[in-house]
Amino acid sequence: MSDTFSITTPIYYVNDLPHIGHIYTTVMADIFARYHRMAGRRVRFLTGTDEHGQKIERAAAAQGIEPIALADRVVERYHELWKELGISHDDFIRTTEPRHHRAVHEMIRRMQASGDLYQGSYTGWYCAGCEAFYPETQLVDGKCPDQGHPVERLSEPSWFFRLSAYQDRLLEWYRENPDCIRPRSRYNEVVRFVEGGLNDLSVSRTSVRWGVPWPGDPDHVVYVWLDALTNYVSALGFGSEDDGLFREFWPADLHLVGKDILRFHCVYWPAFLMSAGLPLPRTVFGHGWWKTGESKMSKSLGNVVRPDAHIRRFGPDAVRYFLAREMTFGADASFSNEAFVERYNADLANHLGNAASRTLSMIGRFLGGTMPAAGSEGVLPERAAETVAVYRERMEALEPNRALEAVWAFLADLNGFIQERQPWAIAKGGETARPELEAVLGTAAESLRITSILIEPFMPRIAAALHEAMGSPSTPRDLDGGARWGLLAGGATIGKPKPLFPRVDLEEFVKELEMEQQKDSKTPEKKDERQERTITIDELAKVELKVGVVLEAERIPKSKKLLRLRVDLGEEEPRQIVAGMADSYEPEAMVGRRVVVVANLKPAKLMGVESQGMILAADIGGRAFLLSPDGEVPPGTTVR
Repeated sequence: MSDTFSITTPIYYVNDLPHIGHIYTTVMADIFARYHRMAGRRVRFLTGTDEHGQKIERAAAAQGIEPIALADRVVERYHELWKELGISHDDFIRTTEPRHHRAVHEMIRRMQASGDLYQGSYTGWYCAGCEAFYPETQLVDGKCPDQGHPVERLSEPSWFFRLSAYQDRLLEWYRENPDCIRPRSRYNEVVRFVEGGLNDLSVSRTSVRWGVPWPGDPDHVVYVWLDALTNYVSALGFGSEDDGLFREFWPADLHLVGKDILRFHCVYWPAFLMSAGLPLPRTVFGHGWWKTGESKMSKSLGNVVRPDAHIRRFGPDAVRYFLAREMTFGADASFSNEAFVERYNADLANHLGNAASRTLSMIGRFLGGTMPAAGSEGVLPERAAETVAVYRERMEALEPNRALEAVWAFLADLNGFIQERQPWAIAKGGETARPELEAVLGTAAESLRITSILIEPFMPRIAAALHEAMGSPSTPRDLDGGARWGLLAGGATIGKPKPLFPRVDLEEFVKELEMEQQKDSKTPEKKDERQERTITIDELAKVELKVGVVLEAERIPKSKKLLRLRVDLGEEEPRQIVAGMADSYEPEAMVGRRVVVVANLKPAKLMGVESQGMILAADIGGRAFLLSPDGEVPPGTTVR
């Protein structure tokens, strides 16, 4: 096994602030980076931001600022959030940096030397959301096949990459390296795609100015995916004289990406590298999506979860634990406040928090706060060795959720041991029972010490707090040296233990969130109300009004005014919208009606039901009258 480990996240678009999807990928990368450092390897962990392309250009223009100003603002939030979450990245690459531009130009120089670039013109369907062209045969209901974004017809001169020439070489790479794409379902998906045939790829733009200038042809900028993917080597010094990191840490051991950008990383990127004569990454892992309900989190749906409230209320390590434990690595998972609080109370408060609190409290009460040396009572020493072995095996197999399962099974054994041996009863025997008491509590404390090592990649702050509380700062913290039974020397004086995870009431937390949302939505009263309510054309442009068709309607129990609607807005999934129209329209009268919806309104809960938009209606004497388009307008049509 190599003594180095290189891991990357995708670089994140700066057209919006980070949400749970970005956080998940980065937290998981951090967990693996910390694990491999703990296993004794030299690690290089890279993350960063993708700051070029039409999507960034348009987002900045909508806000009336330059693209770099938008990028700087969002990047600052990433740095703040990564620090808050304890992300231990070694480098943060920005595609606007000179070192990145040098590497992109070197990639292009090598691809040109291979004869794989030529000039032509391109006409096709372009998705600004995915920054990609799609053949008409791949469109789904006139939208991009990956995320359902709208597409537009573009025609422009372009530099092309001979992607079609790499079909057989890619298939050969997949066959000879079956772990190059994981999980297996993603591998099969990519192989089927490439077997279906590859077309040459447009790799420059003349209609976009915000990007890396094409070397020797200033009318063109580099296609954003050729630009962005090069970050993995530009951050290592590729294209410069100082390329020591590149020689040490390339090829990457693990590219961690969301499944929606798998094709770019498993088809385009390896083909670019082949053309440039560079080694290919060892593994690309396409993880699943976080969903709310049945829908993927999406800014266009307005259902993304921002982490701020959860970090404030539960602490960053609880958020890290939930993300790693709740999602089977590679599959989709649902995010809900109910699941979060349940996992927090059951796993963290009851199991880990309870084991730590009971053990340290009894050492304080019965042993005068003096930490005993490691005991070797019962099955716990044997179970600890088994747990460390299983933990290591599952982390190496990219199964972090199962590694945590093993640790929590060991914690269950620890809590069972405490309950069975009842140190509080032994303590009643006084000084004559002290050796037995020290052996029992020393066994429990040693179990906690080993647990603190195993949870460190997932919960670094809690692990450090446990280690400090046990008074063993000089004990090794690595897997080989520290996770062996019997290293707790004892003798340290411990203070009064603090609860690691105070229990949280779900209803109270939900109320806190609702109050925050209401606070955010309220605006103070103004003296000149008419003047203050005047908006600019740019502010109006931020409101997305779309035509929808009501598919279902039903009354919300215990409410006289509210209806729960499912509305087709021409998106992948219908929206759930709560409307106060039950006293004006019977539910069955709503079905089939065309309505106008505020599509980018921040979701809110009404009577405990989430509403993902607002239906427009005229208000006359407290009665609602629906606003509808004149004619059979398709759902999703923009209202101007």
